[in-house]
Amino acid sequence: MNQREKEQYLREYATLKSQGKPFFPYAVAKDGAMACVVMVAIITMSLVLGTELGSKANPTTTTYVPRPEWYFFFLFELLRIIRTPSIVPLATIGVPTICMILLFLLPFYDRGPERRPERRPIATITGIAVICAMAYLTYSGANVGAPTSIEMATPSAVREVAGKPLREYEEGRNVVAGRGCLGCHKIGDNGNAGPGPDLTHIASRIPRQAIARTLVNPTAPMPSYKNLPPKEFEAIVNFLSQLK
Repeated sequence: MNQREKEQYLREYATLKSQGKPFFPYAVAKDGAMACVVMVAIITMSLVLGTELGSKANPTTTTYVPRPEWYFFFLFELLRIIRTPSIVPLATIGVPTICMILLFLLPFYDRGPERRPERRPIATITGIAVICAMAYLTYSGANVGAPTSIEMATPSAVREVAGKPLREYEEGRNVVAGRGCLGCHKIGDNGNAGPGPDLTHIASRIPRQAIARTLVNPTAPMPSYKNLPPKEFEAIVNFLSQLK
């Protein structure tokens, strides 16, 4: 903006300002009235629809799976992805804090007069990228399965046979979910995609004997399961050997 354009802008601004109304009390009255309408709407919905946020806390249960509110799903998913202890504080505190500071300081370091999005490619691309990333992380966090259960449909081959194979499948699924396997492996929509491999179709890649050997002599950092009770060990092998 050159000097001539700046002077023209100031003249137009002065003209429009003289024709307008003061912020107080006109704009304040309108904002106050709208705030009252919003408060009345919220109070009315709370009284009519109720304010229950979920089931009441049960201090005696050991199967409760904490879940954040929907607007924190993106951070919840980010923590599932970033598991290295040394950078977890950076992901939970550092990055959000830096982003908020940059947002608050935006009027001070962005002094350019141009406001049309197509003429500000860097700011526009950055804004779109942040929105898309948060939307993707929110969707992923909302659809992730519980870390203490395997919510996967029973394979059709197991359902058709039923009887003992079906019982072994269900018993093994409960043992795998309860033994912390989902902390490093993904089965269906549950668990974490790493550092261990995806086990959703593990039986189609390696045979039953290889699965049992891996549980006894695994590759680090996976712990050995050779000291499990024989019944639980057999249940895990039966379950994994049916995932095709």
